Amino acid sequence: MGVVTFLFTDLEGSTRLWEKHPEAMREALAVHDRLLEDLVEEHGGRIFKHTGDGICAVFDSAGDALEASADIQRRFADETLPEVGRLRLRIGVHAGEAEERDGDFFGTALNRTARLMSAAHGGQALVSLVAARLADDARLQLRDLGEHRLRDLGRPERVFQLVVDGLPHDFLPIRTLDHARPPSAHHFLRRARPGTSRAGKAHSWSPPGDGDRCRWFGQDPAGPPGHRQPPARVP
Repeated sequence: MGVVTFLFTDLEGSTRLWEKHPEAMREALAVHDRLLEDLVEEHGGRIFKHTGDGICAVFDSAGDALEASADIQRRFADETLPEVGRLRLRIGVHAGEAEERDGDFFGTALNRTARLMSAAHGGQALVSLVAARLADDARLQLRDLGEHRLRDLGRPERVFQLVVDGLPHDFLPIRTLDHARPPSAHHFLRRARPGTSRAGKAHSWSPPGDGDRCRWFGQDPAGPPGHRQPPARVP
């Protein structure tokens, strides 16, 4: 089949929660599953596998997968469950080709999605470069975390963090083998629909070999107070 986008989730600290609150966790995971099923479906995706304390979902559109990730983060930030409190989900999003067989998917794209998810902290969503490029219709903010080597994968990955207004966005360094290349100095990015502008400060660019023009915006067109920097470019 063609290129699709995968969204994987995992519940941080689930072993500890099961040890401390086994009965409450049974109820919490029922809520967890129901919320994820609803949110994935709302954005045109489908869950093809449950992993006990997470899901594997597939979307035809990278933009829909990122929008679903943002809504998942918002919804779980608002959900406080008895005894266990808030469930902190780690999310990984990547796009690529995969083989579908008997309702499941196979291929290297799934391995990269799983490694991105594993590198995240609870409450954090990590996005690959290809998924970020393909999400040209999503009004979302991404933070460039630079290039990282992911466990068991030969090729380093340029990693972005999805930043959702009103939610925490400062985390410890992501869990990767090393930090192969630092992020751009102006590392807040916002993608908008073609033809839009933000405070008259739009900058557009065309990735090499990419026929579609993408527009990226810094979080603050003027940069940090007293300092102006050029917009970051995704290679």
